[in-house]
Amino acid sequence: MQLNQVQTQSHQSTTIRPISIVIIAQNEAECIANAIRSCLPFADEIVVVDSGSHDETVPIAQGLGCQVYHNPWPGYSAQRNFGADKATHDWIFFIDADEVIDERLAVALLNWKQTPTLTANAFSAVRIGDFWDTWLDTRPEYHTRLYNKTIFRIKDVLVHEGPDVKDAPVVKLPGIIWHYGFRDISDLVIRFNRYTDLDAQQAHRNGTRFSWLRLLLKPSAKFVQQYFWYGMVRQGMAGFALSGLWSYYIFLKEIKLYEIDWKARRSQSASE
Repeated sequence: MQLNQVQTQSHQSTTIRPISIVIIAQNEAECIANAIRSCLPFADEIVVVDSGSHDETVPIAQGLGCQVYHNPWPGYSAQRNFGADKATHDWIFFIDADEVIDERLAVALLNWKQTPTLTANAFSAVRIGDFWDTWLDTRPEYHTRLYNKTIFRIKDVLVHEGPDVKDAPVVKLPGIIWHYGFRDISDLVIRFNRYTDLDAQQAHRNGTRFSWLRLLLKPSAKFVQQYFWYGMVRQGMAGFALSGLWSYYIFLKEIKLYEIDWKARRSQSASE
């Protein structure tokens, strides 16, 4: 079923609050169709913002009835806001190309559209990721994904972006966003390297400076937190490996923060 067919059915049953889906993508031909199809039951519009795919991402999205816009990569936050600005409707639900909405969440969003009892301007849902065919459900994380763009914008940060809701109430929706983000260890390490670059830059932008204490304590504390406190110990080798990789993530972020400070000192010394 394509988007225009779903829109026809939706209009036949009075839609009170139409939803625009926003997906940012680049070279996501392997997974974007599943993301789009999972949104069809409740979507009134699906906007895909492509930053320069060389595969079949764009034809796949267009074939499923999406509005596709091309925009050179400006960063995560700016790209999501670009998509929201292109969207026709005020209510935005954003997902990534490697995510899938489960049936329970799709029904909850469809009911929300037609039931004006929930008056918040932002809503969240649980996201659960996979690793070596294991769903890491010991610590579900709530991500704010549905928001009113006339009230909120995606926060201007380099990574881990989301609607800047500040102290506004965020209502939890039932259902799950399944995150098929794991391909293999090499891919994960590449992404961790990219994300820690941005994380360290964001921390420096916020005024955080390198700390030996953080470098020595936080990586091991992260492993203990993930493996024992969050129950990864019950996930076998997948839980052990991912806890270790998250410890590595923290180490990379902290040592990259040191490198930023070091480069700044070296540049200042060279200019004197």
